[in-house]
Amino acid sequence: MTQRLHLVFGGELSNPSKNHFKNVDDIDIVGMFPNYQSAYDAWKSAAHRTVDNAHMRYFIAHIHRLRDEEAETSTTEELG
Repeated sequence: MTQRLHLVFGGELSNPSKNHFKNVDDIDIVGMFPNYQSAYDAWKSAAHRTVDNAHMRYFIAHIHRLRDEEAETSTTEELG
């Protein structure tokens, strides 16, 4: 069975209409999750804790999409 890892993280944005963190040292790493549903639940919980701050945003990163081990090279290796 293929494992589909998801990272949940967030922090304060410099502008609520952009995805640019005010201070990357303050990014909250909620955790790594083995499936989308558990990542979504963690994301929702973190987002609800910070609902009063319009500059706070949480995201789900699809880690399994970053690298395809079956391919000889992947687009992430070309960023460089």
